[in-house]
Amino acid sequence: MSKAAQLDRDAVRIGDLVIGDGRPVVVIGGRDARWLRLRGDGGPPVDGAEIVQDGPGDSSKDGSCADGAVAEARARWAGPLLVEPATVADLSAVARHADGVVVGAAWAADPDLVRAAARLGLPVVLQRGSARHGRPATLVEWLAAVDDCAAEGNEAVVLCESGGRGEPQDAAPDLGLMRAARERVGRPVLAGLGGDGGLADAAVAAGADGLLIDPGAPERALAAAHEAATVMAALVRPDDPETLDAARGAIDRVDAALATLLERRAALAGRIQRLKPVGGFRGRDMDRERRLVAAMARRAPSLGAVLLAPIMNAVIEAGLRLSEERRDGGERG
Repeated sequence: MSKAAQLDRDAVRIGDLVIGDGRPVVVIGGRDARWLRLRGDGGPPVDGAEIVQDGPGDSSKDGSCADGAVAEARARWAGPLLVEPATVADLSAVARHADGVVVGAAWAADPDLVRAAARLGLPVVLQRGSARHGRPATLVEWLAAVDDCAAEGNEAVVLCESGGRGEPQDAAPDLGLMRAARERVGRPVLAGLGGDGGLADAAVAAGADGLLIDPGAPERALAAAHEAATVMAALVRPDDPETLDAARGAIDRVDAALATLLERRAALAGRIQRLKPVGGFRGRDMDRERRLVAAMARRAPSLGAVLLAPIMNAVIEAGLRLSEERRDGGERG
């Protein structure tokens, strides 16, 4: 395998977005990239995000409606744009205007359609499809579709686990299977969350390189996805930034996670002050604080107890001041 092909396997570039190990978790359908699903009965776009056409593989249409919809989406959004075709007639519009092609669950079950999408030469987001009698494809069947793309000379494949159904909202993603696919082939993986961000944290913790949110999903789903890509990713995902901007982005995510934990710690510290017989600065337990610093030093050996001690002293004192301010404010009230 050539070096370029190996890079395509490990990290896939879609427009100016790179998805893969050691990279930030991306949210497709949010701030990082947009996607357009073409499907249904030929109606107009919904919320500027979808257009409906005929069923998968139907080539009876000339694709002109799709071309207009994809061109309009391209004009509205300068960032990475992915498009899921409904018919083979849509592929020419995808090739002209999109940065990547989404092979949905319905198409993924048909090797001819998978190969047709791969021949566009665009990066492919390959959802797990359905096999016989509508059952979700197995891991082996899913990865066979990856081989179909590779047979067309397209190694730029991102796997997407959405439950293996025709519609992402019909089933929750199998995060264990997603992780197994990542470990088996080393390709980037997305978790398709549909319109529900409730599994965003779990998906990132399971190793998702990105989250796919449905077009038209509620704002709370997007917010949950971006929060998971920031806070949860900072806690569980190693970063390997190669530029100053990327390194600053990584440290910003760590700082966001740190701020979230500090806010939670302050709330718990306030509860402790109310439960202790003597609270506030007078009730400090210095032995416990020393044990705390020693325990943290085992988790952060590069800092060690000497450097951690003043940091934790500042954190503890900030929590005590906040607790006293709230107590005094309550007494005045």
